[in-house]
Amino acid sequence: MLKLARSDLLSLEAYHERRPDMRRAVLAHKARRKVLLGAHATLYFEDRQTVQYQIQEMLRAERIYAGPAIQAELDAYNPLIPDGDNLKATFMLEYTDVAERQAALARLTGIEHRVWLRANDGPRVVAIADEDLERSEPDKTAAVHFLRFQLDAPTIAAFTRGDTVHMGIDHEHYRVDVRVVDDTVSALAADFA
Repeated sequence: MLKLARSDLLSLEAYHERRPDMRRAVLAHKARRKVLLGAHATLYFEDRQTVQYQIQEMLRAERIYAGPAIQAELDAYNPLIPDGDNLKATFMLEYTDVAERQAALARLTGIEHRVWLRANDGPRVVAIADEDLERSEPDKTAAVHFLRFQLDAPTIAAFTRGDTVHMGIDHEHYRVDVRVVDDTVSALAADFA
């Protein structure tokens, strides 16, 4: 999948005009790329469209219009775009109650290294977490992590055929195994085109 360049981005003015339509489109797109892992963990699979939207939103929120600052945003977010042989996701631990969240993050240390996917009855592919920087501390994990699932040819082929895919977490305090819905498998298969 091609990385984004400055020429792919809209000016602040053009984005302002197109934002409502782009927002509707990207929210529908993202809904097909989301996998709930139990009650408190979610994988949001990124691609060129989700990353472009995130960059446009950052430029808008921060009123960024200068070339070097725009390039800094591109440099920060482009690594989230899949490379053709992997899937990339934002992994979020979501608790609405602050005290419950703090206790869970302390209990779930290392969970980001226990997230996996499996196609058919193949081996589990454990995600590589936080390649850009370490987000956890020794006594607690972070609520947000960036994951890369590096896939072999048989696993990629299983996605493109629409085979059965499971995703899960194998942590002593959070175990889950879910079958990914066909619509999401199909949406993620596009990352290998």
